[in-house]
Amino acid sequence: MTMPLTVRKRFVRPAWLATPVIIGMVLVVAWILIALTIPLWSPYDPIASVGRRLMAPDAAHWFGTDALGRDVLTRTLWGSRFSLAISVIVIVSAVLIGCTLGAVAGYAGGIVDSIVMRLADITLSFPPILLAMAVTASLGPGLQNAAVAIVVVWWPVYARLMRAQVLSVKGKEHVEAAVAAGAPPLRVLTHHILPLSWSPILVNATMDIGQVVLLAASLSFIGLGASPPTPEWGQMISEGANRFYNWWIAMGPGLAILTIVLGFNFIGDGVRDWLDPRRA
Repeated sequence: MTMPLTVRKRFVRPAWLATPVIIGMVLVVAWILIALTIPLWSPYDPIASVGRRLMAPDAAHWFGTDALGRDVLTRTLWGSRFSLAISVIVIVSAVLIGCTLGAVAGYAGGIVDSIVMRLADITLSFPPILLAMAVTASLGPGLQNAAVAIVVVWWPVYARLMRAQVLSVKGKEHVEAAVAAGAPPLRVLTHHILPLSWSPILVNATMDIGQVVLLAASLSFIGLGASPPTPEWGQMISEGANRFYNWWIAMGPGLAILTIVLGFNFIGDGVRDWLDPRRA
């Protein structure tokens, strides 16, 4: 007599939900929670002096103190509020501006397409950091002006991506059927083309958040972003660079930038695999 075999179902983790993606989610969620809740449990005041100047890391100050006796760990944690906020604002603004112009250019074609794409080409012809420096210098130092400068640098990327997607979808049968049925151009664009064009935009935006953190920190590093005593990562690394032997001053913000960039890059890889059925 044969006994029935019991088939035990096992959960198979999707390919896109790999270990690096999970690590990225943990890192990003941790930094978001820190940025949202740090005023409730901050170890010290991020601006006030809390100890001796240039103290090496110890049990009371895990990342030591800076030249003014401020706790480096506290300032690093507070810096997440500025870096994450400016990155999200920049990416959302660049996506809205770039995708709007790219969609209009791709669908309208002709002179509209030529004007938008030539403007994007001119912007992309400059190295991003140099163009951001020029725009920020003309507007004046400050986080808000740095955000405007980075948006100016970043929108052409999304304009070109969206234009390419619109051109690839515009010739599909369902779009031609909508046009033949007499649908207005705006409805064709918003209801039949754009819903099929967002995958590369989402992937690129996820991975670009980390790059914006780097660019914003670079502007602050050279004095065109946040100004003292704002606890911003680039400004803190600039202070640490001037005191090379007091290595702990730059260690905290350096690790923060490393983890946040890695986190968003890992998530971006996962989003790309999730939206690509061939890699699922």
